[in-house]
Amino acid sequence: MTEAKRLISLDAMRGFTVAAMILVNYPASELFSYAPLNHTKWNGLSPTDLIAPIFLFVVGVSIAFAYSRRLEMGLPKGEMYKKILWRSLKIYLVGLFLNLMPDFNFTDLRYTGTLPRIALVFLFCAILFLNTDWKKQAWIGIGILIAYWLAMLFIPTPGYDKPMLEPGINLAAWLDTKFLPGIMWQKTWDPEGILSTFPSFVTGISGMIAGRLMLSNLEKRDKAMYLMVGGFVSVILGYLWNLHFPCNENIWSSSFVLITSGVAALFLGTSYYLIDILGMHRFTEGGIIFGANAIAVYFLADVWALFFYEMKIGGAPLNEHYMTFFAGVAPSPQFWGMIYSLAFVMINFIPAYILYKRKIFIKL
Repeated sequence: MTEAKRLISLDAMRGFTVAAMILVNYPASELFSYAPLNHTKWNGLSPTDLIAPIFLFVVGVSIAFAYSRRLEMGLPKGEMYKKILWRSLKIYLVGLFLNLMPDFNFTDLRYTGTLPRIALVFLFCAILFLNTDWKKQAWIGIGILIAYWLAMLFIPTPGYDKPMLEPGINLAAWLDTKFLPGIMWQKTWDPEGILSTFPSFVTGISGMIAGRLMLSNLEKRDKAMYLMVGGFVSVILGYLWNLHFPCNENIWSSSFVLITSGVAALFLGTSYYLIDILGMHRFTEGGIIFGANAIAVYFLADVWALFFYEMKIGGAPLNEHYMTFFAGVAPSPQFWGMIYSLAFVMINFIPAYILYKRKIFIKL
């Protein structure tokens, strides 16, 4: 894309989202963690629940920017399909590699996860983008959300005489039990399972529509206004749907998609206004550095975690020694746990900074 079309706000948003992923994925202790830094157990929405859908939203926006330029250049779609497939496969395989660490026990391999879902959303959305306009994308997204709602709330759960929406007892969990290979995150069901992947596609579609808006000929302030108004409307519609189909990250419910996509649009609209329109770049560099090698940094975090959370020193890993020392120190164990997580984020910032300064950009 040209420099005029490059969004500093989008680059920063991608990076800060990755940093947030690392922060919440690696607490010093799950027993001593502030509630906002934890995923909601089932129905509901915490700040942590927003992170994954915001990243998928950013993936959708990035697809619009990257492939609009390729279409304008007249590149053959066949070549683009090959690159899309290859990139998706690489992201998926990196996800499987992380799932295998540290024991590389293929008999207990989990085939789903954060990176596999990103790979599938990228594959679906990129191919969709090359073959449809934003109106068709919107209708496809609406159709998926409605079909998912009808399936989850009106098809009786096998083994029961009515639809169920309990952990491990719902249509999505049943399909995972029957057809998902390998092990599942929650033993009998997986939050990144088969059926819930379909509404996650819509999160990417919402990002593509936002990306189309950002590439339009509208005035910059109008773009920011449309993003924020659209985001606000999406949150309201999602809340209303939540009254019938609860907001739930574990099954990626239709209401969850609308609420989180709306929040992502509000974040992007606000960031775009402050950073790209008003020029407030002062605090963006950290996000840009993280975002320049987002997948690589996420991968490195899992590698670093082997030393900070797995390798035992004196009979226990480093995080347990840390929490044992600070458990009784004021102000609270939760505070010291957060300090440890923030330190881990900064440790991962070091390789991200080195790669960025040396202009090394690892693109899967």
